[in-house]
Amino acid sequence: MTYLAIGHTFHKWISPVFTFINLLIHHVIVSIFLKLDYLFYPSLFKKQIERPIVIVGNPRSGTTFIHRFLVENKIGVGMQVWKMIYPSLLQQALIKPFIPVMEKFSPTRHHSKAAHATSLTSVETDDPSTLFRYFDGFFLYGFFLAWAKNDPVALFDPKIRDTSERDFRWYRAIWRRNLISTKSDRVLAKLFSLGIRMPQFLQKFPDANILYMVRDPRSTVPSGMSLVTGVLDQRFQFWSLPDDIRQRYLGRLYQAFLDLSLLFHNDYIAGKLSQERVMIVPYHRIMQDFDGLMDEIIHFLNLTPSNAFIKNIRETAEKQRQYKSKHQYDLIQFGLSEKRILEDYASIYDTFKIPI
Repeated sequence: MTYLAIGHTFHKWISPVFTFINLLIHHVIVSIFLKLDYLFYPSLFKKQIERPIVIVGNPRSGTTFIHRFLVENKIGVGMQVWKMIYPSLLQQALIKPFIPVMEKFSPTRHHSKAAHATSLTSVETDDPSTLFRYFDGFFLYGFFLAWAKNDPVALFDPKIRDTSERDFRWYRAIWRRNLISTKSDRVLAKLFSLGIRMPQFLQKFPDANILYMVRDPRSTVPSGMSLVTGVLDQRFQFWSLPDDIRQRYLGRLYQAFLDLSLLFHNDYIAGKLSQERVMIVPYHRIMQDFDGLMDEIIHFLNLTPSNAFIKNIRETAEKQRQYKSKHQYDLIQFGLSEKRILEDYASIYDTFKIPI
């Protein structure tokens, strides 16, 4: 399905074959090394995931900022991109010296730096790990399958096809290895796709703490779509494609972002998510009341902040209050209007008290 979607849309029929062969070889090699890990790192047998912290929210809702701020202040450890591609501890030990050279061929080179800088060694969202391991998940849909003539989005609806068991088992496997390699004791992940299956995640990780980011969809939607299309434009010249193909894709991408928000919202208002485990983090407070917000996050996560951490919070709060975004997005470019977003996201605005 992916091959046909790419071939018919971008008229590339040969290179995807070699890509698939490389992915298959990569999968086999990684599988072998994962088994070997248990011989060279016996601590894997007893390493546990305790009190993981997970940042959740639609792209461009402040997830990266909060994630990296907490990681930089050693509240937990996040996943670097290269460790998602090469999750085996043994494999990482062999590959690490070659990372500077590999950066030249890294998929992160297609990422727009206008959103945020990234590289193989950057701490990033954990969602691509399922793409690298299973060639599945929301990254597969968002970047490839959403181009298909017949929309396969139902394959990613947990009510129709629930891969939670497989995916959560995989997260546990890579998180354990990351804790060992970094000599850390607490996971600090970022998973934007978790919003559609939060109850299942909390069943598997009942001591997890979730920070759910909420921002005005009039900002997140065009910004998120710009982020994705920016990558596609660098790789496939997105804005040179026929208008009907672009608009079909943009419509599906918009609906995917909307579903991510609404499915979490519906579980939240239905009382399926304990407030002891899930904290709502409004974006405007990151910008205007960062120090007050961090006090609440510290309490929610049951942290004992160091003097250096408190000092960093105060300095960051002052910078945030003075920050002025330079990003400007044209809704019409993405086939959208403010009226449509306000109507489609009406329940989100109402529940989370987002100013209109």
